[in-house]
Amino acid sequence: MATPNRLIHETSPYLRQHAHNPVDWYPWGPEALETARRENKPILLSIGYAACHWCHVMEHESFEDPVTAGLMNDNFVSIKVDREERPDLDSIYMEAVQAMTGGGGWPMTVFLTPDLVPFYAGTYFPPVDRHGLPSFKRVLLGVADAYRNRPHEVANTVAQMTEYLRDRKLRPADDQLLTADLLRRAAQALPQQFDALHGGFGRAPKFPQPMILEFLLRCHQETGDTQALAMVERTLQRMAHGGIYDQLGGGFHRYSVDAVWLVPHFEKMLYDNAQLAWVYLYAFQVTGQPLYRRITEETLDYVLREMTSPEGGFYSTQDADSEGEEGKFYVWSAAETAETLRDDAYLFNLTYGVTDRGNFEGKNILFLARDVEEVAAEAGVDVDAARARIERGRRLLFERRSARVWPSRDEKILTAWNGLMIRAMAEAARALGRDDYRVAAVRAAEFISSKLGHNGRLLRTYKDGTAKLNGYLEDYACFADGLLALYRATFDPRWYEAARGLIEAMVTWFWDDAAGGFYDTSHDHEPLVARPRDFYDNATPAGNSVAAEVMLRLAGYTGDDTLRERARKILAPLAEAMAQQPLAFGRLICALDLFLAEPREVAIVGDPNSADTRALLAVIDSRYRPHLTVALGRPDDVAAAQAIPLLQDRVAVDGKAAAYVCQRFACQLPTTEPAELERQLGVVPVEGGG
Repeated sequence: MATPNRLIHETSPYLRQHAHNPVDWYPWGPEALETARRENKPILLSIGYAACHWCHVMEHESFEDPVTAGLMNDNFVSIKVDREERPDLDSIYMEAVQAMTGGGGWPMTVFLTPDLVPFYAGTYFPPVDRHGLPSFKRVLLGVADAYRNRPHEVANTVAQMTEYLRDRKLRPADDQLLTADLLRRAAQALPQQFDALHGGFGRAPKFPQPMILEFLLRCHQETGDTQALAMVERTLQRMAHGGIYDQLGGGFHRYSVDAVWLVPHFEKMLYDNAQLAWVYLYAFQVTGQPLYRRITEETLDYVLREMTSPEGGFYSTQDADSEGEEGKFYVWSAAETAETLRDDAYLFNLTYGVTDRGNFEGKNILFLARDVEEVAAEAGVDVDAARARIERGRRLLFERRSARVWPSRDEKILTAWNGLMIRAMAEAARALGRDDYRVAAVRAAEFISSKLGHNGRLLRTYKDGTAKLNGYLEDYACFADGLLALYRATFDPRWYEAARGLIEAMVTWFWDDAAGGFYDTSHDHEPLVARPRDFYDNATPAGNSVAAEVMLRLAGYTGDDTLRERARKILAPLAEAMAQQPLAFGRLICALDLFLAEPREVAIVGDPNSADTRALLAVIDSRYRPHLTVALGRPDDVAAAQAIPLLQDRVAVDGKAAAYVCQRFACQLPTTEPAELERQLGVVPVEGGG
């Protein structure tokens, strides 16, 4: 094996995958940047992530090739970056790739001057000219020649890209634009892009879009929009029945390469499973459909089983590949199911679409092809017996699959993504009464707080005992979001106080006093070619979107209008864009929905373990109530009342647990009766103006 390069000292599994390449890789840092300046060499910046299939392909084809490595070493300072560790670099240079090429993706390949300005960019390059793409070796030689011999061309591109990358500010907007009409227009735009047959939005490749699904659930809940609910249900059902969902182990793959949710890109991401788990949970609360509860629980059970570290944090990703083949871990031949299931194979194969021919490279991706009732009728067996035999088949195949070579797992623990999963676990614990989810959420919150928190600040990533890199806006916002959900699930004031502290730190370190909104990097972050600020919700929500929503949620506990004003300054400039392009602003539209909703707060005074308190909480938790702020304190808990303004001056009634239903902190008479609480919580329509 070749002598390892500098990446051997990194904690990122993605970087360490490249530690034995013949490329003289540097991690991003002072040594690499100073070398480029001193030697006046352009930088070859390669950005990817551990679960990226085409990143592995390009490594094997080019970075492991001595000839290609020699060209890189002779002409460039080559820097490898894990996009999950450095979302700031990923954001800046992905904008450059999209501006230069009209597209984007990973692996990302960007050529920079020593001053870090991009002058040529692309994504995957093949080892030979293929499919209209130049070979990577030809790109290397051409870029090196341009940098040495045509500096005026490079300088022109650099000037244009510098101006482009630094022009990222919120534009002033009329606050009167923030009305419920924006929500209606956004909801009306979505059916035009909806796949009425298969669910989801757009054509292949098709992504789950959990943020937009949550927005549509809110539309239905607030207005009775049956079309909105129908779009959600069609999508959730088709995904749950498709190959994008792991029919044996639970959890969702990244996306579907086709329009019917059958063939996934097989990697599994923590952030997808967090957001989808809570959308399925909310759909269960709205409809009562058992399928949605099952998918929620199977997804979170998968995370507990396969994506949770012994220390309590949640791992980042599972790879698409095993033994060098994409999806090999997950697919089956008809011979394998027959050998494993014997007499039950016929029923199982009918149910999950297993055929001799297969549906993926001669093998079978499992999907729910037929209902158990239909299968039982065709086989002439009792429905309950058929269901039991099919379920036994799932267990047997899962056990057999567990003996295969597993896909690799990226075991770094990211603060933002853990915040998303903490919210999912906490919400499910509260709504479904699952104490194991509550315990998992608490353990993860304690882990992040102790290992990645320091003096009120957050770090980004942790692995093998090492925490590093300044936290980004999304780390603060998503972790605070998770902690507020955890407070709702436990009513432990430490989680409320921790969330409030993070939100205060977020404002201190990331807020733009001049233009409003947040930067993605803190004021004391290392200088880059531009200071990134993202307002688009992609696979993960933008930091500004989550920040707007958590500030509004905290305002529900404190009555602090300055938090609402900061949220308004994020929402107003993007109002028209949200209405016209809702798919690009899924989480931000949810924040706008919360901003426009008539605030409703409930303060409960009682012992959280007593039957009378639990009866009041059951009323609140029985339905999907996205606008409700809930606080609970024991009658003698002075500290909680001091910490949480919503609890101040609330007392029990005649020795019984009491609920105070309030609007903007003006409360109705307290009630001790669940039926009266339900009456007081009657739906309040969304009003404009905020």
